[in-house]
Amino acid sequence: MTREGELLWTPDEQRRSSSRLGAFMAWAAAREGRSLSDYDEVLAWSLEDLEGFWSSFAEWYGVRWQATATRALGRAEMPGAQWFPGGRLNYAEHVLYPPVGADKDGVAVVFAREDGLRRTMTWRELRTEVAAVRQWLVDAGVQLGDRVAALLPNSPHALVAMLATASLGAVWSSCSPDFGSTAVADRFTQIEPVVLLTVDGYYYGGKRFDITSTVEELRAQLPSVRATVLVSYLGDDPTVDDVTPWDVVVARPATLAFEPVAFDAPLYVLYSSGTTGLPKPIVHGHGGILVEHAKQLGLHLDLGPGDRFFWFSTTGWMMWNLLVSGLAVGSAVVLYDGSPAFPDQMTLWRLAEEVGITHFGVSAPYLQACMKSDLHPARDVDLSLLRAVGSTGAPLPPEGFAWVYDEVKQDVMLSSLSGGTDVCTAFVGGAPLLPVHAGEIPARLLGCKVEAYDEDGRPVIGAVGELVITAPMPSMPVMFWNDPDGSKLREAYFDRYPGVWRHGDWIKFTERGSCVIYGRSDSTLNRGGVRMGTSEFYRVVEDSPDVVDSLVIDTSAAGVEGRLLLFVVLREGAELDTVAAELKTRIRSQLSPRHVPDEIRAIPEVPRTLNNKKCEVPVKRILSGVPVDKAVSEGALANPRAMEPFLALVTR
Repeated sequence: MTREGELLWTPDEQRRSSSRLGAFMAWAAAREGRSLSDYDEVLAWSLEDLEGFWSSFAEWYGVRWQATATRALGRAEMPGAQWFPGGRLNYAEHVLYPPVGADKDGVAVVFAREDGLRRTMTWRELRTEVAAVRQWLVDAGVQLGDRVAALLPNSPHALVAMLATASLGAVWSSCSPDFGSTAVADRFTQIEPVVLLTVDGYYYGGKRFDITSTVEELRAQLPSVRATVLVSYLGDDPTVDDVTPWDVVVARPATLAFEPVAFDAPLYVLYSSGTTGLPKPIVHGHGGILVEHAKQLGLHLDLGPGDRFFWFSTTGWMMWNLLVSGLAVGSAVVLYDGSPAFPDQMTLWRLAEEVGITHFGVSAPYLQACMKSDLHPARDVDLSLLRAVGSTGAPLPPEGFAWVYDEVKQDVMLSSLSGGTDVCTAFVGGAPLLPVHAGEIPARLLGCKVEAYDEDGRPVIGAVGELVITAPMPSMPVMFWNDPDGSKLREAYFDRYPGVWRHGDWIKFTERGSCVIYGRSDSTLNRGGVRMGTSEFYRVVEDSPDVVDSLVIDTSAAGVEGRLLLFVVLREGAELDTVAAELKTRIRSQLSPRHVPDEIRAIPEVPRTLNNKKCEVPVKRILSGVPVDKAVSEGALANPRAMEPFLALVTR
C-alpha cells in the first residue's frame, strides 16, 4: 500500500531548465534585481509583493493593452480588490492571437466524439468561424454586456460561440446538454440571455439523446431570448420552430474584431452547485481570467506552442473554461464529447495516442476507476508524447498517484490541482520544478496566498484546517449577478473571517509546503464530473405528488465515486416501487442521467436541525461509520429519533 508522502517523481535538470517557469524566473530575477533560484523563492516573492509579481507576469506574458493600466493592484482589500485599474483589453484577442504567436495554418483545435466523429481546425479556420458567429450576433442585436447562453456539448461550436461572444464584450454562460430543463432554467433565468445556442441532442454511452423537447421547455422559461441558434448535432432534421441553423450562421464571411473592455468587465457567468437555494451566478472578468489562466497553464502546467492540451470536461464545469484558455498560451486544445468509459475505460488513453496529447487532464475518480479496472495504458497505447497528467475534482489518494507512475508513465509530471468554480482556476497544484509525493498536492500556486486556519482563525502547519485565501487573486469573482450591493458575495466567502476568503474545503499543509485536501465541507453531489447541489435535486424530487420529503446522500469520498442514496418520505398509500420508478425518470429528464440514485429507500421522517435544515452531512458521516454522537449533536436535532433508520443501515 502506497504511503502518503512517498516520493514518486523528481524533475530532471533538463526539464527544470527548459520549463517556462524557469524562463520566467530568470527574466523576473533580472527585472527585479533579486534571487529567484528555486520555487520557494519565486513563491515567496509572489506572495510578499502581489503587485510586483502580477505586473511582471503581465509584461512577460505580453498582455495586449488597448489602454494601459495605471498599476497592477489599485486596491488590495477583499472583497473589492481592484486589479489593473484603467486597463482595457479583450480576452478573446489573446486566445485567438496568443502573444507567443501561432502559425495560422497550424492545428488549434482537435475534436473527437464518442461515435467516431473527428474534426481538426487550424488557427485560420477557428478565427474565420469566430468572425462569422460574431457578425451574426451583431446582426441579432447583441451589444456590450448582453448575455448569450448556450446548451452545448464540449465541441467546436461551444468554443467558437464563446470566443465570438467575448470578442463583442457580451457575456457568455453555458450548460451541458445532459442537464434537464429545470437545472438549466435555474441557471439561465437569472441572467436573462438575449440569445440561446443549443443542440438538438447529444451522444453518451453509445446512445443518442434527443433534447428538442427540453429546448422548447427552456425557451418558454426564457422570455428574454430574442433569437435561437440550433446545431444539428445528431445529424437529423430537428423539428424546432423559429431557429437559425448553425451552418447558416458560420457560412457568411466576416471580419474579426475585438471590443476593448475594462480589466474587470464581465466575461462569463459560472454557477455554484446550488447546495442552498438557486445556483449562484458567479461573474468572472476578462483580465482576471486571462492573466490567471496564462499563469496557471504557462508556468504551472508548462503549456505552450507545440503542445496538445486535453482535459475531460463538459461545458458546465469550470475546467472547460480553463481548457479553452490553453489557446492563449499557444497550445492546441483537444475537445472530447461523450462518455469516458465508452466503449471501455481505455477510450481516453487511446485518444491520447491518436491525437498526440502532451497534457492529459481528468478527474481523480476517473483515475481511480482506471486503477480499479486494472488498466495498463503504458503497455497498451503509445504515450511517448505525454509530459503531464492533471487530476482534479476530488482528492486523489496515494494509490492513485502511484498508479499513474506505475501504469501511465514513469517520467511524467502528475499535477493534482484544487481550486474551484469560484475562482475558475486552482490555488494549489504542481509545478515543473517540484517533485511529486503520493497523495500530496505539491505547493501553493504563484500569487495564491492559501492557508489552513484552525478553529481560532490562526494558520496551522501539519494539521487539518479550513482552507482560506488571505490576499486577493485576479480571478476572484467580479461579482454575483443580481447582487448590486455585494451582500450575497460577502456572505458566500467572507462571513466567517472578514477580509479573508473562506473556501469551504478542509486542507493540511506539510512542512515542505505541499498539502492534502480532505474534501468539501458542503454536500455537493458530484457524479461522473457533473456537479449538482442538493437543493436542485430536492426541487425535482419533491415536485412529485407522492413525495412528502426527501434526503439525498452521496457517499463518495477520497477520490472514489460512491453510491448515491435517496431517502423519501412517501405520501400515505403511495407504493415505493412505483414512486422510485417515477423519480428515476424525473431525475434523468430534468436534472441529469448521472444523478439517478443507486438506491431509493422509504423513511418515516427526514432528520432536521432545530432551524429546519436537513441533516445531510451528519447522515453522510453516520453512513461512513462515524458514531452518531461524533456525527451530530443530539441537542441540535428537532427529533433525534429521525436518525434511527440510518443507524440501522450501519449496524445491519
